Amino acid sequence: MGHDTGIHWFINEDLGRGDVTTNLLLGRRDPELKAVITAHEDCVAAGLDEAEEVFRELRVQVLRKILDGEEISAGTEVMALQGSAKGILAGERVALNFLMRMSGIATRTRALVKRCRRLNPAVKIAATRKTTPGFRYYEKKAVALGWGMTHRFRLDDMVLIKDNHLFLERSISGAVRRVRSTGYTGQVEVEVTDTAGAVEAARAGADIVMLDNFPPAEAGRAFRAVKRARKATLVEVSGGITEKNILRYARHADIISLGALTHSARASNFSLSVVEAVEDEDARRARSLAHEMVQSLSDEMARESSARKRTRL
Repeated sequence: MGHDTGIHWFINEDLGRGDVTTNLLLGRRDPELKAVITAHEDCVAAGLDEAEEVFRELRVQVLRKILDGEEISAGTEVMALQGSAKGILAGERVALNFLMRMSGIATRTRALVKRCRRLNPAVKIAATRKTTPGFRYYEKKAVALGWGMTHRFRLDDMVLIKDNHLFLERSISGAVRRVRSTGYTGQVEVEVTDTAGAVEAARAGADIVMLDNFPPAEAGRAFRAVKRARKATLVEVSGGITEKNILRYARHADIISLGALTHSARASNFSLSVVEAVEDEDARRARSLAHEMVQSLSDEMARESSARKRTRL
């Protein structure tokens, strides 16, 4: 998978011409801070690479405490930061957005994968192209971190003959043959709406048959019919699949794809908290000098007091 939307684009989207709140409050000052990012719920962590890149773009030092794809519990500190106040505050929301969005997708995917594999260890849970514009790479990456299958990333990844294509080429087998006649050697998948179409696609040599909006019982019958027609053809079920009914499909599918992995996953809860202000060298020298001056004055006053006592004696 590749992506064209770099991290700097997301930073610029949020930063605009500058953080007016921080700039007005601090003026020319830019103290060094230490901060931590903490998870506030159990989740599969994802987006750490992206969050780290955000802060490194802003010249903030990053110490990662966990790995992408790791299952963590509420209260886990995932990242420690040290750098300028302006850098940390400029990157805060962008970094958290990556962590929250990607962890939410990875968490949901991992949960569904685990549930389905209890019934069918070989089944794959796949994402679709129903993604946020400009954010597909990151959402698909989160699916992979959740042990899911990214499936088609772009239209040029593989052939998927859908209903609107079949409006132009009426015959399923004819459409498959036309694609193969071009010399295309990649995978060919065909979306079908009934068992007869599934069998026709398999016999035509489709690598994958997608059963679109099949009720569970009908999907089971179609699965068996496809395997009888051509054992090598994989069966994907898609459309109308939710967390509530997914287990009814798990036994009779090689792939289960659902847009809900990306288009409606709930974001995981993370926050960034400043924990300490770090003095710079000038501030340390000034504080040390002030301490020396106070100590010197105190010593001088002690000597004068001692001298007055001796005089009275």
